[in-house]
Amino acid sequence: MQKEIQSKEEIKQMVDSFYDKVNKDELLAPIFNDFAGVNWEKHLPIMYDFWSTILLGDMSYKGNPFLKHIPLPIDKKHFDRWLNLFLETINEHFTGNMAEEAKQRATNIAGVFQHKLASINQQ
Repeated sequence: MQKEIQSKEEIKQMVDSFYDKVNKDELLAPIFNDFAGVNWEKHLPIMYDFWSTILLGDMSYKGNPFLKHIPLPIDKKHFDRWLNLFLETINEHFTGNMAEEAKQRATNIAGVFQHKLASINQQ
C-alpha cells in the first residue's frame, strides 16, 4: 500500500527499501560493498538525515555528498541504474507531492553528480 512521505519514519522506509534493492543489484552492489566498502550501520542513518533534510527540511544532514563519489569508478550506466532503482522504490511505496519531490530531487542529484564527475574525469 502506498503512503505519503510525511515524517522520518517514511524517510527511513524509503532509504531502507532503496538500499535493499542496491545491495541486490549486480551493477551497484559491487561499487557500494566491494569498492567503497560501505559500513551500512553508519551509512543508512546518514542517508536518513540526507533525505530528511531535502524532503522535510529538518536540517539534520551536514556534509558534502558529492565529495564521497569522486573516487568511485562510476559512470552514466551506474547513475541510470541508481535513479531507476530509486524511482522504482518511490513508485512502489509512496504517493503524493513529497513522493514526486523525492523523484525530482533524485533525478537532479543523479544528473548533477554525473555531469560533475564527467568534468573531473576529463581533466
